[in-house]
Amino acid sequence: MEKDYRLALKRFRQTVRRLRRGKQCFANTVYSGGAVALITVQQPPVVTAPLGHDVLLPCELQDSQDEEIQTSPVLYWVDEEKHNLLISDGKYAGRIERANQTSSNKSIVLKNVQWSDGGTYECKLSIRTNLRGSFRLKGNNTMLIIYDTMNFNLTNHNDTLLRCEVNMSKDFDFALSVIKDGCVLQSSDSAAGRVMNQGIVTLSQTVSLRSRGKYECQLQLRDDLITTSTFYSKPTAAGEDRENTTAACSAVISSKFLLTFIHLLIFLSTEMFIETLCTEMWRH
Repeated sequence: MEKDYRLALKRFRQTVRRLRRGKQCFANTVYSGGAVALITVQQPPVVTAPLGHDVLLPCELQDSQDEEIQTSPVLYWVDEEKHNLLISDGKYAGRIERANQTSSNKSIVLKNVQWSDGGTYECKLSIRTNLRGSFRLKGNNTMLIIYDTMNFNLTNHNDTLLRCEVNMSKDFDFALSVIKDGCVLQSSDSAAGRVMNQGIVTLSQTVSLRSRGKYECQLQLRDDLITTSTFYSKPTAAGEDRENTTAACSAVISSKFLLTFIHLLIFLSTEMFIETLCTEMWRH
């Protein structure tokens, strides 16, 4: 929470300094001193895909009013071993499809993804423009991460423990959590976490069955939900630990609420300050 607060405050100060330097109160980017917006290639940093499914590898050619493309660009897609995905032989044979490509959309579809497909991919274009002549333009690489079907069920040795497990081609800031009634449950397994076996990473969480009802296991990459699985616990004998569950959920909710409230205050303060600053600038 303290880190998020410092980050928000830092961004606020950067906005103020930028306004003071340029005396510009616009939301979009302002080019000054004759700067030119050039054509670029955009790729997402991470793409995830379930094992055996098809996956879109996005690539977009960002056009510019300041630079004109003079010939049709030649497209290349290469993996981290510099293999050209668009060549019809090798391990990608019959598995590459161009995805409704237009003058700006240079995405491809990789079919039936396998564990060996996990890795980085780069979109390249041979291009000719009025400003830079002939050159090769490339994106910033996309990391493709493969995951298997999530296993979420009671453990074999103890029917009061619920275990969630998923295999992945790479561990990249993923989080696996088990949720009950809006509460993220604490793992009861000291060995929970990440285990690597022959290049495959296994993420796992084991929790105690606190009460009957719906349990959900979620795999997330930062704020994005990648995949989820649900387990329904049948009614059990009296004495379920509902009080502990409720208390834990209340603590989580209250912490999230407080953080959201702080962010809202900072945002409102920023907006009011910028509006006042812009008004004073226009007066002078």
